Amino acid sequence: MRLIVNKTVADLKLFKKQLLTWSQHYREITFLDSNDYPQEYSTYDCVLAVDAFTSIKTDYHNAFEDLKQYQQTTRDWLFGYLSYDLKNDTEDLKSTNFDGLQFPDLFFFQPKKLFLIKGETVEMQYLHFCDDELEDDFQEILNTPLWSNVAETSLDIQQRISKVDYLQKATTLLKHIHQGNIYEANFCMEFYAENVQINPLETYSKLNQISKPPFSVFFKNHKQYLLSASPERYLKKTGEDIISQPIKGTAKRFEDPEADEKSKRDLENNPKERAENIMITDLVRNDLSHTAQRGSVKVTALCEIKSFLQVHQMISTVTSKLDCNHTVIDVIRNSFPMGSMTGAPKISAMKIIEEMEETKRGLYSGAVGYFTPEGDFDFNVVIRSILYNQEKEYVSFSVGSAITALSDPENEYEECLLKAKAMRQVLE
Repeated sequence: MRLIVNKTVADLKLFKKQLLTWSQHYREITFLDSNDYPQEYSTYDCVLAVDAFTSIKTDYHNAFEDLKQYQQTTRDWLFGYLSYDLKNDTEDLKSTNFDGLQFPDLFFFQPKKLFLIKGETVEMQYLHFCDDELEDDFQEILNTPLWSNVAETSLDIQQRISKVDYLQKATTLLKHIHQGNIYEANFCMEFYAENVQINPLETYSKLNQISKPPFSVFFKNHKQYLLSASPERYLKKTGEDIISQPIKGTAKRFEDPEADEKSKRDLENNPKERAENIMITDLVRNDLSHTAQRGSVKVTALCEIKSFLQVHQMISTVTSKLDCNHTVIDVIRNSFPMGSMTGAPKISAMKIIEEMEETKRGLYSGAVGYFTPEGDFDFNVVIRSILYNQEKEYVSFSVGSAITALSDPENEYEECLLKAKAMRQVLE
């Protein structure tokens, strides 16, 4: 049982900053912020969950079944992540590449304290044994001073795959495509720094400020951090309604309005970008069909252009209605990892990119989000994100692009550098 109390705050932007600063002393934190980006399918503007009452942490083996048992047993709010390598639970796949971060493959926790923000209303939900702390916590948050900038972060960022090697690997992927082994592959590479320390809160705040995406995340599990400026929703469930919004297609923003509008139009009319988006949209349609009511899978928006501070993106929207014979975890299991981060056909693409890439993806290209007590959920795609293992003193971010038959390896490499820009700017 939870005590639920609604509060009204005058300055929501200030309160969100105070709320995140106040949360820092907890061992487990999930802070999700839409940054007021206009969204048709948004439920909350901002959410904070802290302090695990119960939790689940596991490797990929039997992970989805363990998560189903945990979700059905608690019947409460759960926050956490699904790493990309859970693919090994659903298919005969493996992850043998280098892993400098060493995060668990799956982690979720049941928070003692929860804050749900919509408009000017803050809904506070506290488990019964700590509900006497609610009023004191609220006043403490209002009196929390904002953190001040410390010394500038300046890391020596290394690139796991050199440009020469990237071009060679992209060419090999093109050969696979021309031979008919795959149609599309999302090929990723890691940037990293070793033996370093960063301030996670400051780093997240800078990254969020220069990106202001709709699915940003500050996530902490003891000494493991995700600082995410993701623009992409993986999967959302509300009642029987399921929605997925894959992104495929990226173009640069320009300060000059005419140049920026041209970049946007060029993306919209680019046959290569449209082809890769349509292929992944079709893959998502197929994924959702496994758990959908007959005839309910629909593409409600195809190749829409959405603009963010750093880039223009091409986004499609696929919806379905959940068949009552399937559980909420079934929907995730049958569509994970998300098609925008794998390629098509999905299993063949995952096998080939495992051979081409040099880093275990882990939480990158996985998903972060929550389950409600009613079994609804909302998850982002972990891209445009910095991962930090404080204990290992290891910082990492990865970027990727879709290789298709129309790809030029040089252009794909430049797209990767464009996507890496915001993270490099924050860390360097």
